[in-house]
Amino acid sequence: MMKLVKKIDRVILAEFGSPKELLKAAEKMRQEGYKEFDCHSPFHIHGMDAAMGLKRSPLGYIVFAFATMGLLGALGLQYWTSAVDYPLVISGKPFFSGPAFVPVVFALTILTAAITAVVGMIVINRLPRLRHPLFSSDRFGKFSDGSFFISVESSDKKYNEAHTAGFLKTIGGQNIEILKDE
Repeated sequence: MMKLVKKIDRVILAEFGSPKELLKAAEKMRQEGYKEFDCHSPFHIHGMDAAMGLKRSPLGYIVFAFATMGLLGALGLQYWTSAVDYPLVISGKPFFSGPAFVPVVFALTILTAAITAVVGMIVINRLPRLRHPLFSSDRFGKFSDGSFFISVESSDKKYNEAHTAGFLKTIGGQNIEILKDE
C-alpha cells in the first residue's frame, strides 16, 4: 500500500534576499537535478513554476471527470425514476423532460466538482502536515512577512547534507539551517 504522507526527517533551509534571487536559485536547483525542494514566498512569483520544473496539476482533469460522472448520474437517476420506474404523465409533458431536469443536474454537477476539488487538493498536497521539520525553525516563520526561502527535503535523491548546504550557499543562500524532525 502506498503511503500518502512521506516521512521527512531532515530539511535544509536557506534564505534569499529578494524574489529575483529566489527565482534564479530555483532555476539553479532544478538545473543541478534537485526534485524534492520547495520555494517559500509571501506572494506569487511569476515564472516560479517553470523555474522549479513543476508540471501542470492533474486536479483539473480529476475534477472534470468527477463532475461529468455527477452530471451523468443525476441525469440517469432522473430519467430512471420518471421514465422507467414510475412513469407519470403530468400536465401533458413527456416522461423524459430535459428542461425539468436542468436544476438538479446542474446542482449535482457543481456539488460533485466542488467536493472533488477540495478532497483532491488535500490529497495531492499531502495535507494535513501536522509535523514537519520546517516548523521548528524560528527564521521560517518570517516567510509570510517578506522573507524568501528554499527548503530541500532529505527524500531528494541528490540530498547530501554537506554538498546541498554548500550548493545553497554558492547560489546566494544565507542563514542556512539544517532542521531535524524531533
